[in-house]
Amino acid sequence: MHFVIALLALAAIFYGPQLWVRAVMARHGGDRPDIPGTGGQLAEHLLERLGVSGVGVEPGETGDHYDPERRVVVLSEPHFGGRSLTAVAVAAHEVGHALQDQSGYRPLRLRHRLVRAVGHIQRAGAMAIAATPFLFLLTRSPAGLLLPLAVGLGGVAAGVAAHFITLPVELDASFRRALPILRNGYLSPRDEPAARQVLSAAALTYVAAALASVVNLWFWLRLLGR
Repeated sequence: MHFVIALLALAAIFYGPQLWVRAVMARHGGDRPDIPGTGGQLAEHLLERLGVSGVGVEPGETGDHYDPERRVVVLSEPHFGGRSLTAVAVAAHEVGHALQDQSGYRPLRLRHRLVRAVGHIQRAGAMAIAATPFLFLLTRSPAGLLLPLAVGLGGVAAGVAAHFITLPVELDASFRRALPILRNGYLSPRDEPAARQVLSAAALTYVAAALASVVNLWFWLRLLGR
C-alpha cells in the first residue's frame, strides 16, 4: 500500500505540472477575433518598438524559446500564427528573454553557459551509465563501477541544477518584462487574470523537467545507497 501511495505521489510530481501547463495553454488557446495580430506579428512589433535590433522572429517545431546564439525568437506554429491570448502572452514572454539578452541580464547568460555545459555532462553521464554493465562484465568487481556511476550521477545532478537556475530567468521574463509590456495597451483588464495564468505556465514549463530530474536523482541516490 505504501509503495502504491509513493508511486502515485511520484506520478503527481512528475506529470502534474506538465498537465497544468498544457491545460492552461489550451484553455486560452482559441482564436480571438478581437486580437489585432498574431503572436509572431506581436513579437516583431514589440522588438521594433522596444528597440531590440538584430533579433528575428520565426516559427519552429522545437517549442517556444529564445535562441541567444542565433538571436531569434522562435514560436511554435499555433503561437506564431495564432490570434489567441496564449499566443500573445507566449510571444511577449519570449520577447522578454530577448530584452534580458539585450540588457546583459546575467542569469540568462549563466543559464545559457550552464545548459551548454550540462549537455556535454549529460551525454557523458548517459554513456557512462550505458557502459556500466559492460564494465562490470570486464572487471567482475563492483568497485570498478563507482567511476561510471559517479559520472552518470553527475550528469543527472547537473540537469537538476540547470533546471532550477532556469526558473528565476523564466519568472523574470514573464512578470518583470512581458506582463508590464502587455498592460501597456496590449491587454484589456478583463484578460489580465488569464494572461497571468499563461505567463505562469510559460515560466513553469521547466518546473516539470526540474521535478523529473529531482526524481531521477533520488532514484540513483537510492540505488547507490543500497
